[in-house]
Amino acid sequence: MISIELSKRFKKIVREAGREEEVSSTLKLVLAGFGNPHAHSGLAIRKLGRQLYECRTGLAWRLIFEAQKGVLTFDFAGDHDEVQNYLRGKR
Repeated sequence: MISIELSKRFKKIVREAGREEEVSSTLKLVLAGFGNPHAHSGLAIRKLGRQLYECRTGLAWRLIFEAQKGVLTFDFAGDHDEVQNYLRGKR
């Protein structure tokens, strides 16, 4: 069974953007489909690094998460440019 954790930063970004409902429905889909490669393309899940993934809530917004055994930790959300800046800081 996989669980989801949300970082304080992630919660703050989502709350300030007013996208709680949109993100909540995406998180449910990710929880149900993660680990099933055929569902990944429909959920727009894409591997970014060794344990780092992104999924999209729509065309303009992305959620960044790390996959550890049994837990997906969502740490960042934003548009393309914001995600690129976040990823540069991770490397």
